[in-house]
Amino acid sequence: MSFIFLYVTASSQKEAKNIAKIMINQKLAACANIFPISSMYEWKGKIRDEKEWALIMKTTQNKSILAKKEIEKIHSYKVPCITEISVNPILKYGEWIEKQL
Repeated sequence: MSFIFLYVTASSQKEAKNIAKIMINQKLAACANIFPISSMYEWKGKIRDEKEWALIMKTTQNKSILAKKEIEKIHSYKVPCITEISVNPILKYGEWIEKQL
């Protein structure tokens, strides 16, 4: 089984928790870590320095395509940061992720 961490940024803690809850309820993610971050980027010709919230959601390769589509559908940003990172968890944790999905 291939495991994925989905890294997503959100505009607020409320939005981040909403995304996590939807992903977990729909069995597209086993769990999520949510934490505040400081982000700097260019948008519409201006450098932005913003407070955001990041999510790391644990899922499988099989679920990641559906998860990314759902996140994009419910996200408030026009161009959301939705990325995936392949990971190799310890056996027990990988088994736990699979059981949640």
